Amino acid sequence: MERVLSVVKSFPKIDPSKVTPDVHFQKDLGLDSLDNVEIVMALEEEFKLEIPDKEADKIDSCTLAIEYISNHPMTG
Repeated sequence: MERVLSVVKSFPKIDPSKVTPDVHFQKDLGLDSLDNVEIVMALEEEFKLEIPDKEADKIDSCTLAIEYISNHPMTG
């Protein structure tokens, strides 16, 4: 969970102090859909995962990112 939060906090458009496990990327952090895609890509890189677009579109919060990653262990 800490690694997910760390990846999200490192995103340039985000105020790290606003990042919590239940934060929503667009509603709480004011990000747009392209930012959302960039965060998912950063998570893929950090966790050595390939998240299918269909699944990536659903990941719009730290909670969902943590849930997805915990259900799909690293491949590398």
